[in-house]
Amino acid sequence: MTEPAFFILAALVDTPRHGYGIVSEVNQLSEGRVALKIGTLYGVLDRLVADGLVELDREEPHQGRLRRYYRLTEQGLTALSEQVARQAANAEAAARRLAAHRPATAGGLG
Repeated sequence: MTEPAFFILAALVDTPRHGYGIVSEVNQLSEGRVALKIGTLYGVLDRLVADGLVELDREEPHQGRLRRYYRLTEQGLTALSEQVARQAANAEAAARRLAAHRPATAGGLG
């Protein structure tokens, strides 16, 4: 799962959101590390919809245009939960590896 897909799924956990709302939520969740461009957002959303992880919630008129709201599916919630567990296990394994290979300091504490 790509980082943009991961954060888009995470952005939709608590409520359906439209495109701009997803972009804003992803920026906040990632603390500014992931800045989605509109083309990227809709490309990833199309793939998530095709995979059954996200679905259209509703369309609402806004300033003469339709805003599409997307929501997470049960399959999307499961995929996100599995990805969170995988990333946590990977981080834990890497932290153990780093701790085991930390060079000794002059005082003998490592």
